[in-house]
Formats: sequence, C-alpha cells, structure tokens
Amino acid sequence: MPYAHDLDTLASLIKQNPSWSAIKPEYAARMRAQNRFKTGLDIARYTARIMREDMAAYDRDSSQYTQSLGCWHGFIGQQKLISIKKHFGSTKRRYLYLSGWMVAALRSEFGPLPDQSMHEKTSVPALIEELYTFLRQADAWELNHLFRALEEARQAGDEAKAKELLSQIDNHETHVVPIVADIDAGFGNAEATYLLAKKMIEAGACCIQIENQVSDEKQCGHQDGKVTVPHADFLAKINAVRLAFLELGVDDGVIVARTDSLGAGLTKQIAVTNEPGDLGDLYNSFLDGDYIDSADDIDNGDVVIKSQGKLLKVKRLASGLFCFKPGSGEDRVVLDCITSLQHGADLLWIETEKPHIGQIKGMVDRIREVVPNAKLVYNNSPSFNWTLNFRQQVFDAWAAEGKDLSAYDRAKLMSADYDDTELGRLADQWTANFQRDAAREAGIFHHLITLPTYHTAALSTDNLAKGYFGDEGMLAYVAGVQRKEIRQGIATVKHQDMAGSNIGDDHKEFFAGEAALKAGGKDNTMGQFENI
Repeated sequence: MPYAHDLDTLASLIKQNPSWSAIKPEYAARMRAQNRFKTGLDIARYTARIMREDMAAYDRDSSQYTQSLGCWHGFIGQQKLISIKKHFGSTKRRYLYLSGWMVAALRSEFGPLPDQSMHEKTSVPALIEELYTFLRQADAWELNHLFRALEEARQAGDEAKAKELLSQIDNHETHVVPIVADIDAGFGNAEATYLLAKKMIEAGACCIQIENQVSDEKQCGHQDGKVTVPHADFLAKINAVRLAFLELGVDDGVIVARTDSLGAGLTKQIAVTNEPGDLGDLYNSFLDGDYIDSADDIDNGDVVIKSQGKLLKVKRLASGLFCFKPGSGEDRVVLDCITSLQHGADLLWIETEKPHIGQIKGMVDRIREVVPNAKLVYNNSPSFNWTLNFRQQVFDAWAAEGKDLSAYDRAKLMSADYDDTELGRLADQWTANFQRDAAREAGIFHHLITLPTYHTAALSTDNLAKGYFGDEGMLAYVAGVQRKEIRQGIATVKHQDMAGSNIGDDHKEFFAGEAALKAGGKDNTMGQFENI
C-alpha cells in the first residue's frame, strides 16, 4: 500500500486520539512501510503465490526456470538476497533453500551431526523463522536509507528527487522470497510430519520437500544404505503436509516429492496389496528373491509372498531389510514420481548420483508420458565432482565421435594440467550451460545447490586464516576482505548500519525526539566509509 495513503490514514487516526499527540504520523507510516509482513503466514501466502506464478511461467517457457542456494544462517540468506538485488535489480525467480544436511551439520544442539534426521526437528522451523527475520530486516534497512534520503531531499527543497524517492518507496521490491524447506523423511509417522509441517508453514515456508525414505533409517541422498517406504506410507505424509497447508490457509502451498529410489536398494517393509496390479503389488514386483514351487523350499524365518501369480521367497538381509532387484532403480523412480504427482505432489525431486542431463531426461520423458507437465526440483549437489564429471562426459562424447584422445587420461582428468585444454574449456562450458540445458531438455523447473555456503564459509575462512596468522598479518584482512568490500560495494563494510544501528537511531528519535542519544554522531568510525 502506498506510503502516502498510510500517512493520511495514520494522521487521521492520531488526530482522533489527542493523547497520542507526541506520535508523528510520518514516523508511524514509515515504520509500517518497513515492516510489510506481520506474520510467517503472511509470508507463506505471499511466497506461495510467487511460486505458483513461476511454475506457470516455466510451463509456458522453460527458460524461465528458478534457482536457489542453500543457507544455514539468516545472515547468509540476507546477504545473498541483497547481493542478488544489487547485481540483477530484482529477486524474481531467485529463492532460498533450507537444507536438512546443513541443519544437521551446523544448527543442532548436539553439535555437528550426519544427515540422518538426528537433529531436533524444531531447529528446521526455527531456521525458517530466522531466515525471514533477516530478510525482513533487509527490507527495513534498505527502506531506511530511502526514507533518510527522502528527508534530505525535502530539507534541500529538491521536489523532483523527493518524488523519485517516494516512487522507489512505494514500488520497493521485498527481499522476502520463497524458501524450499527440507522436512527430510517427515521425522516420524504422518502425524509427526503434519505437526512439523504446521510449524514450518507458520514460520513462513510455502514449499516443503519430503523424501520417500524411512524416517528412522534416513540417510543423506548421496550416501549408501538408503531405505525406501511403500507408496501408501509416503502418500499419507504428502496428505499430512497438504492438510497442514489447507488448515493454515496457505491454499497455494507447494509440495516437492523427492524419490531416493535410484540409489536405494532396500525397503523396510513389504507393501500391502489387495489385488494384482495395484500400487502395493507394483512396489513388491521390484523385490529381489527366488520363485519357489512348494513349501519344501521355505526355510525357517523365510518370507514368501505371491507375486505375478507365483510364490516369491524374498531376499532379506540380517538387518531384516528386504532387497530390491539390481538395476530396478530407474523404473522405481518413474513409478514413484507418477504416483506422487497423481496423489497431491506439485513438483518432483529425483536424487541422482551424477549431473547428467541425458539420464535425468530419460526418466522425465517417461514420467511426462503420464503426467505431461511434470516438473523437477534438482539438487546441483556439492557431493558431485563437477569438474571430473563434465570432463569425463566430454571425453566420452569425443570417444563416441572417434576423436583422438591420446592427449588425455580419463582417470586423471581432474588434474590442473587439463584446465587450459580444449577438453577442459569445453567441459567448463557444459557446466556453465547445465542449468539452462537441463531446464529446457529435462524438465527442471528449480535448480538449487544444497550446501554451497557451508563450503564458501570454509574456503573464505581458510584463506583469511592462512594469511592473517602467517606473514601477511593484518594485510590479509585489509586486502583480502575490507578493500574488496569497499570496491565491490558490499554493504557489510558498514557493519554497524547493516546490523541496524541507523534504524535504531531513527527509532530513538521517533520515541524521544530531541532527547534521543544517538550512536551515529561524528565519533562513529562508520563515517570513514562514507562517500567512498
């Protein structure tokens, strides 16, 4: 709502309450403008509409895909969105990703944990709330600078500048964007999933990603030992998330159904089936084992089911888990995805072992034979060795073309010796084009990197520590950090301002008038970074 409208409304309200005479309407209107979203549900409803609009835009034009980076702290998410606005002028089609891996590794009271759903489930909605707290503060920070500039323009009598600034205030684009939030395998049964989903939505989540692993056996998608559940169990959790959205009035809420079947060779239970060809029977048809002719072939403790009209003695491990047939992963992925989309999911996530467009496209094409508008969220995972993968893909493509490869050793293509070769340069180009090509060819609507800021924090800290504690001393910080902040226009160089010092000073004036004791006077060293 335009600032001028709020100003008039509040001026009238304050005039009706004589005891409020110390309150200036422009201050109240300004504070209201700087706090657009009052609750997490306001955010969830707003961002859900954005996602739905983006999904429709992608259906019309696959070049309109969306992207996100995983963030493990509110400040990291905030700086990401500030950077996006600075460089691209808009946050359109740029989201945040909340990674269960990073919550486990970085945000658990137990300390660093593996990605096995052992962290406190309340830490997930807590991080969503934190991320949106920092994004809302970025709105307040940016608008605060606009309002200060507006005051200066008016004091200088520059009406043209004041009009321009009012337009910027009224048309301000928020830093609040959709979060794709990882609920892992639901942290328990369907009721537990529902309760956690409600907390996540109330914190602001418009999009919840859930996977078809067993909750108490959950593994990172890029590790071994994954165990899936029958479709009925997974669909119950999808229903639980949908009902949580509907209960809270987020009718456009988005559910991402993730399948780990490509790399999961085990199931904890045999599906319930009532007749041949039903969903339970299809799930069981992938079980590994031996067909038998009579009860004489059954040993003590064996499990036997009727499958495809015959008796199947199912292969079971000492752990009690049942095995799927080797090589059945892609078929199970396709069945999982079709089933999820037909029962309430909006988007798919196929966890793969490598970034290969042909592999992804092959599965998506099969899914789209049944559900033509199927769309993926894809994990551009740091678990992949991207350099090696794409160099090997180029190598294999050239080999198929009969090109001379004597200058290259496929097993050693990660070597820096290949960085400035024809193969290395082409592999880098394929990597740069991966998201665009995969969006066009393989149905990927949203590209994310699950835990990039985990790696960037480690890398930048290593570089600073190496120099600061070595011969460079203070120069390591000055040249490696602060000078770059100044020259690249990074807002954090004025860290007091970024943390809200100027907002606090203005509030002091709002509350106490001329009696306010402000921090931003002549002795504030932040002034050293003005006009540079």
